[in-house]
Amino acid sequence: MPKVSKESATDVQDAVVAKIWQDDADGYQISFMSILEDSDMAYLLKGLPDDRCPCPHWGYVMKGEITFTHADHSETFRAGEGFYVAPGHTPAATAGTEFLLFSPAELGHQVDAQIARNVQQMQGA
Repeated sequence: MPKVSKESATDVQDAVVAKIWQDDADGYQISFMSILEDSDMAYLLKGLPDDRCPCPHWGYVMKGEITFTHADHSETFRAGEGFYVAPGHTPAATAGTEFLLFSPAELGHQVDAQIARNVQQMQGA
């Protein structure tokens, strides 16, 4: 059975406001995320359909809270809560939030690529 931990993850990223440890397992991307500062991360999704994340996620909040905003509503999840978030969202989280995400790998990689492009643009690369 495939497994991923922060220690075993082969993809480690510093994404401006977050540190991410992730890897794929049987078609799913497993991501451990640690939010470094209070942030609305919508700007990282520019260039995706409707400038929102097109990927569904299942997850669990270990510390803090994260809010996913859709066109017509927002949902906030706090420490100790598991969640599902449908496609078409933008995330915001408080500093110190830690959560785990499970996402379809193919879509997750597309989102990661766009985020990387946006980060490079912000850094003037």
